[in-house]
Amino acid sequence: MALEKLGLVGLPNSGKSSLFNALTGMDVTVGPHPFSTTETQVGSASVPDSRLDRLSEMSASKKTVYSTVELVDIAALVAGSSTGEGLGNRFLAQIREVDAICFVLRAFENPEIVGESNPLEALGELELELVVADSITLDSQLDKKRRAAKSDRSLGKEIEVYERAASYLSQGTPLYKVSDDSHLDLTVLKDLFLLTTKATIAVINISDDQIGSSDLNAQVSQVGEALGATSSVIPVCVQLEAEVSQLASTERAEVLDGLGLGEGVLPRLARQTLDCVGRQTFFTTGDKESRAWTYRKGARAPECAGVIHSDLQRGFIRAEVIAWDELLEVGSWTKAKAAGKLRVEGKDYEVADGDVMEIRFNV
Repeated sequence: MALEKLGLVGLPNSGKSSLFNALTGMDVTVGPHPFSTTETQVGSASVPDSRLDRLSEMSASKKTVYSTVELVDIAALVAGSSTGEGLGNRFLAQIREVDAICFVLRAFENPEIVGESNPLEALGELELELVVADSITLDSQLDKKRRAAKSDRSLGKEIEVYERAASYLSQGTPLYKVSDDSHLDLTVLKDLFLLTTKATIAVINISDDQIGSSDLNAQVSQVGEALGATSSVIPVCVQLEAEVSQLASTERAEVLDGLGLGEGVLPRLARQTLDCVGRQTFFTTGDKESRAWTYRKGARAPECAGVIHSDLQRGFIRAEVIAWDELLEVGSWTKAKAAGKLRVEGKDYEVADGDVMEIRFNV
């Protein structure tokens, strides 16, 4: 099963690599100077889910397996990256491979750490680089399509979409901000792997004395308005989160609470990542294992069975289904079955977020 990939993108000294460390538990070296990270780093992070924890406890499962998000720490972009400045197009190319982009925007000043400390300005610089890179890609492909259309008139619709997209990009508008143009069918552009068609999240990197401040609330609102209604903005004290991530798991919750960080950044960012790429979660549970599985929102039961194993999709017969909270209320799968609480669903059933399922199949 392919993991959802979240690319961390930021200007030099935005705290991007420190956030990567906090999320993955890895130890990418960071420093107070530009390009302390010069290579793309890849790690994974489990997605905490209290629903799964409770199901595992109910079933006395020997193992609990969370869903996982892949994090890609992409080396810092600078003005002109799209045309080869700084570390250049190599890193823009790596952004093309992710499912969603997380802009890491620094919001604190520190005379010992150079770099942009205005999150709105940083967002504008990053978006400009992505827009310019997409314009270069689209102009090249549009030229090819126009030449091909001389002998293939069926390409007219594609060319129209390409031209509309190019028009927005030429105005400096990322395509993820265009939501009201019914003629701009982004699926037509899918094979181009454009950067500004990806889902977006923003993390505002703050200092510990900014937590809960009125200025921070204003910055979150401004960045949210700039990114658009479909994006989420999460304020994070990355330094504290990175320090807490090094603690034993048994200590983390207490320390996070004591520092006023709530559940921490990982659960919030992981949930937002799954949501923005259109993924939901179903569960399986038993005494051997309780597990979370992510699937495409709107998928039907056989497709979800295939997330577990291709044989289950190929030989799908039916699924026994119950909502996670209803199962907890009854107390066990056996009791739910005896009480007639399990629904029998066929091939047309659209799986709901939080369903607990058992698949019947025959290969």
